[in-house]
Amino acid sequence: MRIPTTPPAPGLPFFVYGTLRPGEVNHGLFLRGRTLREEPALLTGAVLYDGPGYPYAVEEPGGTVAGTLVTARPEAYARLLAELDRLEEYRPGDPYSLYERVVCEVTVSSATSNSGTGTGTGTGTDAPVPAWVYLAAPAVAAGLRADGNRIGGGDWLARR
Repeated sequence: MRIPTTPPAPGLPFFVYGTLRPGEVNHGLFLRGRTLREEPALLTGAVLYDGPGYPYAVEEPGGTVAGTLVTARPEAYARLLAELDRLEEYRPGDPYSLYERVVCEVTVSSATSNSGTGTGTGTGTDAPVPAWVYLAAPAVAAGLRADGNRIGGGDWLARR
């Protein structure tokens, strides 16, 4: 679910759901060694569509997307944010951007966290936390809703 925040808090974590997840190609290229924490998480209010080698998250009530909440090292944050914006072809205000970077609530499940460093209570699901999420830009999302291949279950890694 998108959160209206102006301006967003500095140093927000990232919710990643495709090629930036652990074990995927862009995780090693962009995130390895630059994170403090990586925890399984869920984004509600969105679904996934297949793209050309990567997925798109599109806002849709009732949907759920599985991914990873990534907390970047403070010293790497600004550069990482700029690199991820380039990777995702996000340019603020550009109608031709593939994605838009927005603040959404994501939920980390402390019961399934593999990092052991979560702040959860160990009772299942933590409270939602704000995170940057790259959602399909409006024009891209409209095309996907009309003619795209939706990824059932909302998990890019389970599509294989």
